[in-house]
Amino acid sequence: MITTSTEKINKEPRITLVGAGPGDADLITLKGIKALQTADVVLYDALINEELLSFAPAHATKVYVGKRSGDHSYSQEAVNKLMIDYAINYGHVVRLKGGDPFVFGRGYEELDFAASYSIPAQIVPGISSSIGVPGLQHIPVTHRGLSESFWVVTGTTTNGKVSNDVYEAARTNATVVVLMGIHKLEEITAIFKKEGKNRLPVAVIQSGTTKDEKVAIGIVDTIVELVEEKKISSPALIVFGEVVSLHPQFQPIKEFYDLIAEQ
Repeated sequence: MITTSTEKINKEPRITLVGAGPGDADLITLKGIKALQTADVVLYDALINEELLSFAPAHATKVYVGKRSGDHSYSQEAVNKLMIDYAINYGHVVRLKGGDPFVFGRGYEELDFAASYSIPAQIVPGISSSIGVPGLQHIPVTHRGLSESFWVVTGTTTNGKVSNDVYEAARTNATVVVLMGIHKLEEITAIFKKEGKNRLPVAVIQSGTTKDEKVAIGIVDTIVELVEEKKISSPALIVFGEVVSLHPQFQPIKEFYDLIAEQ
């Protein structure tokens, strides 16, 4: 979808990569809002809350460029070229991206492409879903006595396979947040089972921070069935780690397994 003005604006080209946060429009930064208010063109992704487009001026051209799991309306190369073309012809392009532009957002590729045309570019960081979404569910990615570090890993690589980093992360005591891995959930949980972590707490959160949010809380042994039962699908993230035990819904699960252990 493209909303545009027919008036061509003669301005110096510049680009701002803006992280829009995990979904709730209120979670964008003030600096991100200020960038939108001065935009001549907004190129926005599929996971963007479209309420944010109202902060751009009425004359600004708004271009939907897709890019979500299973829906790449535009290739990255096409997005790069659009970004440059609009900057040269219209002025200030705001590239509005979900989460943070540099956390699996391919933001540096766009920054590098802008530099190859000598177009000035700025970055406005955003709240990454990998931290913000669990946090709003009362799941800290680190917590004294439970987790001293955390991994943020892509669930699926460009060749369609589970990332090797998942295998490495599963061997640690760190919190492991898996993005873009919901369709590989059974395969990913099998990796943790091989490490003897069958009872490790797990959370799966779909559409975090939005009205469509769904949550499944369980352990490695049960999470696949729970996700199927709750009909959770993409976009969703997975959190593996003892920190998930702090979620209110995990207490009955803990009590159940404590009872079994006593028998």
